[in-house]
Amino acid sequence: MSKYTKQFKVQVVEYYLQENAGCALVARQFGINHSIVRHWVRRFQLRGADGLDKKYSHYSAEFKLSVLQHMWLNRLSYQEIALLYDIRNKSIVSAWEQSYHSGGIPALTPRPRGRPNVMSPFKKTQPAPVKTDDSRTREELLEEVNYLRMENEYLKKLKALVQEQAQEAASRKKRNSSRN
Repeated sequence: MSKYTKQFKVQVVEYYLQENAGCALVARQFGINHSIVRHWVRRFQLRGADGLDKKYSHYSAEFKLSVLQHMWLNRLSYQEIALLYDIRNKSIVSAWEQSYHSGGIPALTPRPRGRPNVMSPFKKTQPAPVKTDDSRTREELLEEVNYLRMENEYLKKLKALVQEQAQEAASRKKRNSSRN
């Protein structure tokens, strides 16, 4: 929300124009900074009461570059170029210029707003088609046979280890029960 309402801004500008008083006097009268009064008066003179509205804008890279080129060509200040192009925040033009000097035109492209997605979208992958034994080469078949043999040996050793541990646990249990 804006610190000052549009009605308040219009009231300040109209008081300034009607009373023909200086910005400092009007600023003291309303309890605001004199540079704000000067800024509102310029906006009002350029765009009318609509120039005092709050503006939410997203600018393309081409627009930013054209603003910067116009500023450099005509040797305008940030404030002057912001007023000319109805950019409400003059410091954003400075940020555009710094971005352009550091990264060129790609640095002027707008970035996506908001929090980035934490998870990537789920992608369904198709399983590789299973070849039939008739269509496989001899090397592929031998490779599969060797893999199955190794898997079989591993499972046999695992089964033997589990049985050995079970026997040790049973013998420990017998020893403990006979001591009691």
